[in-house]
Amino acid sequence: MGAHGLKAVFFDLDNTLVDTAAAGRRAIEEVRPLASRPLQVIKALQSKHHYGEGEARLVCDKVQAKLLKECHDPAKMCITDLRISHWEEAIQETTGGEANRHLAAECYFLWKTTRLQHLTLSEDTRGMLTELRKGLRLLLLTNGDKQTQREKIEACGCQPYFDAIVVGGEQKEEKPAPSIFHYCCDLLGVQPAECVMVGDSLDTDIQGGLNAGLKATVWLNKAMTTPVDISPVPHYIISSVLDLPAVLQKMEHKINSKLGTDHTASSNE
Repeated sequence: MGAHGLKAVFFDLDNTLVDTAAAGRRAIEEVRPLASRPLQVIKALQSKHHYGEGEARLVCDKVQAKLLKECHDPAKMCITDLRISHWEEAIQETTGGEANRHLAAECYFLWKTTRLQHLTLSEDTRGMLTELRKGLRLLLLTNGDKQTQREKIEACGCQPYFDAIVVGGEQKEEKPAPSIFHYCCDLLGVQPAECVMVGDSLDTDIQGGLNAGLKATVWLNKAMTTPVDISPVPHYIISSVLDLPAVLQKMEHKINSKLGTDHTASSNE
């Protein structure tokens, strides 16, 4: 693989290689002792701060909703202050009364620490990356705040599997801007038409790959319930990142078939 046109694969991180959403949920729910403290936000709110279970869960639900709608400008506020503010607002919206920055900070760091502990690159995924890297160059391309994303990368230990790692928050533009994809190509010494983008977001990963003129885009759609009017339209759809090698083999077969056809046509001229 890689000899006839396909030379590199770009991977998204969150909810593509690692299940960030599940790690966040487990950080809220799970009981896990650390220095005699339960690493569970709901449990901490109940036992240390006398919240009812319903109140504690509502606070956490509100924070999850805020994270989904989060817009972060690092020039105006660091990610830590912003996310403590999410917890502070959620607590105040749920219980009323005075803002409690101290409790908000405690909840945030409890959630963050536990989430990082659950961010893992599975053995199957490690094996797949190792095999792919024998014939292709691999690059990790993730949007987001540089501190947050670098902490995740460190936590899941994915650095050894990639030729380069690019964090959107460290660049002038993030996905889906073509510039960050072209920067990645320059890093690897490849052309856009020699690269494939793999990710779970139609808006950033797939649209970005299309904007940049990559050879193909592969959408990871775990639900596999594809809308009829899907937009943008990816070249391939998979339900597990482990299905990627089969897609790449299919692409390679198409490339080789086309080369054979072209060769035959030129011989007949």
